[in-house]
Amino acid sequence: MAEEILVLMADLDEESQRIMGGWYGKLHEKGFTGVQTPNLPFHITLACFALDKEQEAVEEMEELAKRFPAIPVHMSHMGMFAGGKILFAAPDMNPAELLNLRQAIKTEKQERFPWTPHSTILIDDAEKIQKALPVLVEDFHPFMGKITRLHLCAFWPTREVAAVYLKE
Repeated sequence: MAEEILVLMADLDEESQRIMGGWYGKLHEKGFTGVQTPNLPFHITLACFALDKEQEAVEEMEELAKRFPAIPVHMSHMGMFAGGKILFAAPDMNPAELLNLRQAIKTEKQERFPWTPHSTILIDDAEKIQKALPVLVEDFHPFMGKITRLHLCAFWPTREVAAVYLKE
């Protein structure tokens, strides 16, 4: 399968990875593995770009990392998207730094769907997600995390293009 799209992701910090990885671990113990892309850190997708925008996206990602410090995110709730195939955790939109980061992206974005900041926990068919939901509900707890890194990948198959930490 040929690459189709570039995705700019805002990666969550190590402690957030540990917490969310624990949630996924509980789901996995109960037999839920999902079809989400393996080996990606938990993240919030910021934007998608056409493949021919790779150099511009890398340059802009590097500039954004110089301008923005780590962004606190309160991962306060969980949910499912319409169709029931994606189970996620999501942040409050306060403080506005996350929205400011998203709006600062100037490289031409491909808008496939309206932007809903979230971090995917599990992707599968709706019936499996409905069965997984009570498992996550049992273990879910809100927490304060941070976005510490920007990460650009091409999909599919997954190719890591570049990653850079936000300024200290």
